[in-house]
Amino acid sequence: MNRNGASGPPYDLLSDPGHLIALGFGAGCAPRAPGTFGTLIGMALYLALHGLPLAGYLAATAMVIGLGIVVCGRAARRLGVHDHPSIVWDEVAGYLVTMCGVPTGWGWVLAGFLLFRLLDIAKPWPIRWLDRRLSGGLGIMADDLLAGLVAMAVLQAFAKVVSL
Repeated sequence: MNRNGASGPPYDLLSDPGHLIALGFGAGCAPRAPGTFGTLIGMALYLALHGLPLAGYLAATAMVIGLGIVVCGRAARRLGVHDHPSIVWDEVAGYLVTMCGVPTGWGWVLAGFLLFRLLDIAKPWPIRWLDRRLSGGLGIMADDLLAGLVAMAVLQAFAKVVSL
């Protein structure tokens, strides 16, 4: 059992398309650091989307978020654990939020990854507060979306000062 009261990776869920998405196409089944592997899926999706105009990127990110609320809530109900560690679509969405409007380049991609993971793991206030107060799919997604917004704000501020 881990800190969420969950047992090991639920490989049996991968045959259901919605659960497959919630588990980050299997990234959430990583035996260690599934959230980090989920964020890597987010990074890959960002790389596929970053060439879009900002409006297109925002629309795609909104779709990822909407889908995540549904599939993460459904997977949590099936697993019987509010935020099972294998549910990593919230990390995918959080990373996409992190990178909204951030300058392009590998330095920014890596900085966004590291900053988002730091905030997602440490969960400083108000991220931790939000994580403890919302339930269901929205609750699973909300803390990562807020971590993504904070990371984005930090990256945007940093971009005004220096170029990576």
